[in-house]
Amino acid sequence: MKKIGVLALQGAVSEHLNAISLAGALAVPVKHPDQLRDLDGLILPGGESTTMRRLMKKYDLFETIQVFAKSGKGIFGTCAGLVLTARKIDGNDDETLDLIDTVVIRNGFGRQKDSFEAAIEIEGIESGPFPAVFIRAPYIASVGENVEILASIDNKYVAARQGKILVTAFHPELTGDNRLLELFIASL
Repeated sequence: MKKIGVLALQGAVSEHLNAISLAGALAVPVKHPDQLRDLDGLILPGGESTTMRRLMKKYDLFETIQVFAKSGKGIFGTCAGLVLTARKIDGNDDETLDLIDTVVIRNGFGRQKDSFEAAIEIEGIESGPFPAVFIRAPYIASVGENVEILASIDNKYVAARQGKILVTAFHPELTGDNRLLELFIASL
């Protein structure tokens, strides 16, 4: 059984833990670096990326997550997790984990009142469109040559993969549809 952690500092933690369990994997909340040791993958949940970055630094998780990913372990970043894993945040000098060769736009789809849901086609996901929930969502403005675009909406990239790093601008954990999570687990 795969063991998947969820960074449990801030954001949609319980929703991810529940989705992991429903997908048939062992779900583990992660708050300390030593908890990464025996995981197969890690989810960086939606939330507030600046707050999450500060807490990751405070609890010595920032560099530990970089080492975890560089060792070949999988990372799934959703919404704020997409921002944290990017190479660069457009118009911002905040440090990122630099795990996927992307440039992202924070809150690219607008403020809280601009949140929306959309049925989108995702490369590698069968059985129809995916019900994506966008909440103050970022989007991917550009990608490096080794990044595979998995989905876009309104000519904005909203899902991508590079090696074992998977990112989405939306919140799959809020939908009850585990196909993306199952895709991630299968890649580990």
